[in-house]
Amino acid sequence: MTTPLAPQTNHPVSEPFGRLGDGSEVRRWHLENGGTRLSVLSYGGIVQTVEVPDRHGHRVNVSLGFGDLDGYLGSDGFLGALVGRYGNRIAHGRFALDGDRHFLSVSGGPHALHGGAQGFDRRNWRAHGFARDGDVGLVLTLTSPDGDMGFPGTLRVRVVYTLTSCGDWRIDYEAVTDRPTVVNLTNHVYWNLAGESAGSALDHELSIAASRITPVTPGLIPTGRLAPVAGTPFDFRTPRRVGERISAADPQLRHAGGYDHNWVFDKGRTVAPQPVASLRDPGSGRVLRIATTEPGVQFYSGNSLRGTRPGSGGRAYGPGDGLCLETQHHPDSPNQPAFPSTVLRPGETYRSTTVHSFTAE
Repeated sequence: MTTPLAPQTNHPVSEPFGRLGDGSEVRRWHLENGGTRLSVLSYGGIVQTVEVPDRHGHRVNVSLGFGDLDGYLGSDGFLGALVGRYGNRIAHGRFALDGDRHFLSVSGGPHALHGGAQGFDRRNWRAHGFARDGDVGLVLTLTSPDGDMGFPGTLRVRVVYTLTSCGDWRIDYEAVTDRPTVVNLTNHVYWNLAGESAGSALDHELSIAASRITPVTPGLIPTGRLAPVAGTPFDFRTPRRVGERISAADPQLRHAGGYDHNWVFDKGRTVAPQPVASLRDPGSGRVLRIATTEPGVQFYSGNSLRGTRPGSGGRAYGPGDGLCLETQHHPDSPNQPAFPSTVLRPGETYRSTTVHSFTAE
């Protein structure tokens, strides 16, 4: 009997996308598998486009981004970026570890946000594509030296973007260090399942498998408490329209000008990815489902989008035009001993996985 051949998988291809001020070349990689198309930049590990079909099979880009490198260089919105060394905020850019105080680069106000002024979103990563066992993907690597943006330890990072044969986009993060440090990696895609240029995404329906959030101060730093979502505009345990209660007279919503908070998953941190959230656009029928190993997600409703430069589809983005679901550890964990630890020590390996699954109804 003849053994059937495995289906052929297209290998990722790359092309020049521009040059940075130091002359280094930025490459754009194109991946396609299982009905999903992904375009990724070596600069910032940025996911420029995610193309998926609607209920009629019509495929459009559902990720906010720019059509050229200058758009990303001139933006501070982290559109599509790979975020590190520490995603989210560390209060006042300070933390103590093993008795040593560390002072970080601050950005976006008095706190350290998304790794500082020159975080991983501002680095040109090494990248190479692969195709194997029905999957296609991209391996991104970066070495962050000891003292980079104030963080201790030389950190060697490896991130794999994989498109599976069924069209899922999987992210696997790994990192090792030669000195105790803190790590919290995530991705900052802004989703609009109606299409990148469709306007407001506040009619999307969201569900999050979380009974609590970490409430914040006016500076968006966690208070250290865990607050129940029951009876509040933060209850997405069953699908709710994002804009339904976004203007409610709630102090937490006033602090952020909308949603920009960390939800604490009921599942906790897990070894294998578990389902935690879904986002649905009623008009197109597109549905995004997210599974992760992480203990929380920062849901951001794009409150600060003030587009002065057109996006990749020619339309500048305004508040609510894109929604972020950043799977991660909780904000300010290095200063919050009750939160799950983000400490990484020599001899250990940081690992995190998030899977994005796309369907249409």
